[in-house]
Amino acid sequence: MDISGTSAIVVGGAGGLGEATVRRLHAAGAKVVVADLADDKGKALEDELGVRYVRTDATSEDSVRAAMAEAAAVAPLRVSVDAHGGPASGGRLVGKTGEPLDLAGFRTTIDVYLTGVFNVMRLAAATMAGQEPTGSGRGVIVSTASIAAYEGQIGQIPYAAAKGGVVSMTVVAARDLSPLGIRVVTIAPGTFLTPAYGKSGEQLEAYWGPQVPHPKRMGQPPEYAALVEHICANDYLNGEVIRLDGALRFPPK
Repeated sequence: MDISGTSAIVVGGAGGLGEATVRRLHAAGAKVVVADLADDKGKALEDELGVRYVRTDATSEDSVRAAMAEAAAVAPLRVSVDAHGGPASGGRLVGKTGEPLDLAGFRTTIDVYLTGVFNVMRLAAATMAGQEPTGSGRGVIVSTASIAAYEGQIGQIPYAAAKGGVVSMTVVAARDLSPLGIRVVTIAPGTFLTPAYGKSGEQLEAYWGPQVPHPKRMGQPPEYAALVEHICANDYLNGEVIRLDGALRFPPK
């Protein structure tokens, strides 16, 4: 699929993985809409690149509908990338004091990291469905999971469950949308050097770098963005979850 001149929306486009994707798709000629809650970063990207920033809550139907409408108004929407983040709870299923893991925190994590992805996926698909197809179909939807979906670490049950749900939705969504010519692909990153960790790059690299088989470093956001661009270009990638992790497999903790 040639994305030049088409519209692309990046939900979470002001974050680490999202910003790199915005830059990559913009450089490839797409008319990019940045959908995020980080107003300062979103508007900075808008000023720098000439992209469109739309304040968007991935868990809100009205908010995402409005963002999709903005994207479709610019040009036919062919690309939807979801790399949004948010609060995530954690802890052992039963803590040291014998208390069970907090139910409210679990629900919040599922809402942000699974229901939010579903919300973006369904509304992007509905928007694309109303557009004329090209030789490559109507478009592609790229979601973001995590290798925690496969090897969640101790204390990661809520996050692993949410990301596991994203993995499980992928092939079903691809089958659902195949009559419409819409592809669905998920990227499952390993440890990527982004501000989401809340620690310095040196600290993170010192901890995670030696654990990655090869290359012995954390992933860089432009590597995620490069994979997004390839997914867009390669029409035969569909219904697949792609691990992007340097062969890292999470240890228990």
